[in-house]
Amino acid sequence: MKLLWDLFFTFARIGGFTFGGGYAMLPMIQNEVVERKKWASEEEVMNYYAVGQSTPGVIAVDTATFIGYKQAGVWGAIFATLGVITPSFFIITEIAAFIRNFLENEAVAHALAGINVAVAVLVISAVINLWKKGVKNLFGICMFAIGFAISVFTNWSPIVVVVLAIISGIAYGKAVERKAGDGK
Repeated sequence: MKLLWDLFFTFARIGGFTFGGGYAMLPMIQNEVVERKKWASEEEVMNYYAVGQSTPGVIAVDTATFIGYKQAGVWGAIFATLGVITPSFFIITEIAAFIRNFLENEAVAHALAGINVAVAVLVISAVINLWKKGVKNLFGICMFAIGFAISVFTNWSPIVVVVLAIISGIAYGKAVERKAGDGK
């Protein structure tokens, strides 16, 4: 039971103190899960991000669910997921009750502008970390460039980019295996 509450409160802290959504949460998840709690390796967290990105839902929620499941099965997944979404639920509920007053307040407008800058920094940090750990060779660089170009210059759904990346990754892996088999 202690582990379940630890999962809940760890992910509640992540969910409550990270603004800007899933990608902005990635550095904090990395710090808490890999470095402090040692619940997963960097490679495992990268895999959770990748799977979380290609499944429905918010990447931070998906990642919390995977980590919770790894630590304590279904109950761990439930507690970690509830932990990461609970702060947002309460914050959004409060904001919704007073949204008009908030938006017209000059201090709030300036605070939101500052938060937007901080979120941009966190997202860039997450992209740099994902690049360092995920783009390891020429194939990865090409996949990145193609995926980036499709995302920026077309109206294709991100789902198409993910599916194409999955298919390309499988084909590349098979080609590498075949080449290694020919060299024996």
